Amino acid sequence: MIKVTVLYGHPTDSSAFESYYGTTHMPLVGRIKGLAKAEVTKFLPNADGSDPEYYRMAELWFDTPAAMQEALGSPEGKATTDDLGNFATGGVKMLVGMVG
Repeated sequence: MIKVTVLYGHPTDSSAFESYYGTTHMPLVGRIKGLAKAEVTKFLPNADGSDPEYYRMAELWFDTPAAMQEALGSPEGKATTDDLGNFATGGVKMLVGMVG
């Protein structure tokens, strides 16, 4: 399996981020054909009480590299990627890896 990990920096307005992320962005993610699994995480403070390095993480799984490329290159995949600029005010880092 191939996993795309999306790390979101701390937004300028976390309430606005959460509202947009849940009502607009994640429904876009759900329309990506070929997506095997999606999981999101909202990070908690570190054990010492300090802020975590990132605010949120999304993990998107695909069966093969070709499936990932086709899915992310589709109109739905492009719409999802293009949407990041509408709410991810803390920046975004994307990583791709093979699970296992």
